[in-house]
Amino acid sequence: MDYEYIGYTADRRVVKGKIDASGEKDAEDRLAASGYQILSLKTARGPLITGMPSLFQKGAKQEEIVLFSRQLALLLESGVGIVQSLDLLKVQTTNKAFAGMLDTIISDLRSGNPLSVALEKHPKAFNRMFCKMIAVGEQTGQLENVLRNLASYAEQSTAAMRKIRQAMTYPIIVLVLAVAVGFLAVTFVLPPVMDMFKTLGGKLPLMTQILIAVVSFMGDYGVYVMLAVLVICLLIYMYTRTPNGALQKDRFLLSMPVLGRLNLINTLARICRSITILFRSGLPLPEILKLTAESSGNRVISSALMDVEQDIVKGEGLASAMGRHPEFLPLMVEMTRVGEETGNLDSTLTIVAESFEIEAADKLQTVLGMIEPAMTIIIGLAVGFLALSIFVPIYSSLSLIGG
Repeated sequence: MDYEYIGYTADRRVVKGKIDASGEKDAEDRLAASGYQILSLKTARGPLITGMPSLFQKGAKQEEIVLFSRQLALLLESGVGIVQSLDLLKVQTTNKAFAGMLDTIISDLRSGNPLSVALEKHPKAFNRMFCKMIAVGEQTGQLENVLRNLASYAEQSTAAMRKIRQAMTYPIIVLVLAVAVGFLAVTFVLPPVMDMFKTLGGKLPLMTQILIAVVSFMGDYGVYVMLAVLVICLLIYMYTRTPNGALQKDRFLLSMPVLGRLNLINTLARICRSITILFRSGLPLPEILKLTAESSGNRVISSALMDVEQDIVKGEGLASAMGRHPEFLPLMVEMTRVGEETGNLDSTLTIVAESFEIEAADKLQTVLGMIEPAMTIIIGLAVGFLALSIFVPIYSSLSLIGG
């Protein structure tokens, strides 16, 4: 089996190529025997497979940004130049869109632009906070550490979303199968039974009459119903793209029963992590709050952070400014006050973030635990109604035939 590798020699010279080996361990051993330190080792793929991701991937995913940050930090620590490091990362990525971004970034670097400026031209992959942190790393000579911190921050920010996607896979599959079975039953099983029952002169049960009425209505007006739903969804989506609509949407997400608290503590945990990583980089507090507000993901919280930033510019303390906004929970406000008094704001906010993350994980587990039984009950009721609507007439038909 062929493996593609990227590594460097004892004199810090980067090498890349292919090696034929019986397995990954065998490839690692043979490369180590040749004096190579391995940076990347993966199975070589043919041209068809290599080209396929470009059909589906339109930009850089969060996981790719995390991997990019960690690998770039490793290459820079190994003594590889920034341009050569990016060139190596461009070669090994399977996402053609991301490879194109890296190619543009490399061109900008060769034109004399710093990395932070080159990254700012790709806001869909690298947000303003990411670029600002890179600029700080360039100025302080701590670019490798900044890249590692950004990777860790991104991983923590996406962990909850990954759990939700994994937990929702099974319920969605069950729901799709239930809808498919119901459609087949109503389309192919119910009509012959109804015709036979009417031929025998029997009276249809109430549940069957309701089912037939619903099916007939959807058959006659289903297209219009779907169009109306589509238009309503489109109008709601367009409204949420406006400043006022987006604010109302974010306010609704924070006020939802159960999920509102979960959204709030997840957002506050991200804010605490953001303030911590920016504070440790040496940025002034007003600028930290501006960058955090831009990356908070919720306009209600962003607005509150901008108000806090204005109060700080006027000379007020961070904790007292936060205390006037109910969006910032008492634990966050009090721990911020402790951090200001002791000079350990980054440490206390890290504790707050960890506390919120633990609470969010517990609440998320509770919510996900409720989804499966709720879906089971709903699908069970729907299947029971469908089964009775179909099988009751069948039994009634048999009794009419027997009579």
